[in-house]
Amino acid sequence: MRILLIEDEKALSAAIVKMLSAQHFTVDTSFTGPDGLDNALSGIYDAIILDVMLPGMDGFSILEKLRAEQIATPVLMLTARGELEDRLRGLRSGADYYLTKPFQMEEMIACLRVITRRKSESPVMRLTCGDAELIEEQAKLSHLENGKSIKLGAKEFLLMEVFFRNPAQILPKERLNERVWGYDSEAEYNNLEVYVSFLRKKLQFIGSRLKIKAARGIGYMLEDEKP
Repeated sequence: MRILLIEDEKALSAAIVKMLSAQHFTVDTSFTGPDGLDNALSGIYDAIILDVMLPGMDGFSILEKLRAEQIATPVLMLTARGELEDRLRGLRSGADYYLTKPFQMEEMIACLRVITRRKSESPVMRLTCGDAELIEEQAKLSHLENGKSIKLGAKEFLLMEVFFRNPAQILPKERLNERVWGYDSEAEYNNLEVYVSFLRKKLQFIGSRLKIKAARGIGYMLEDEKP
């Protein structure tokens, strides 16, 4: 699951990133309102953690612009301002939850789980394709029949999730890069090729019949080679 964190307190931001990374989230950070808005408008995130008090543009304005642009990404507002009117304004602007500082990290994780489950496309908990399964809570790729499994790195998991959600479809390299490395990422296409190679080897390791095939000059496709 990919999260955008828009928070200008860098120490708090670093602590949140560390905590979410330990839970197998991939986190991109923004420290100003305008930068956060630009990243959020990409629409590539599963959830956004949004502070209210930000330099350049406040969180309420960011949220209102996102909803005006039909960006339905779940938003968890994060702020030291706990007055009722502030909470109501956030919810009226389209926030899914309002968390007041200070907070427990476990509470934030629980909130993220709740608001992302409300999406029409639910987050990965256990996602199957052909004879294989992705298990989010363990970050594993597992064979449904022989039980063999292997651990996936964070970017491997994100990439495999895209393939599992879009089987038998040619996925352009640009889409895969944006999903795994972010909208403004400078990652080269050879990085994508390296990670596709990793996933091919891991599918082979568990004995899956799934194959990641290249469409020359376009992208990649996950195919189930049924007997």
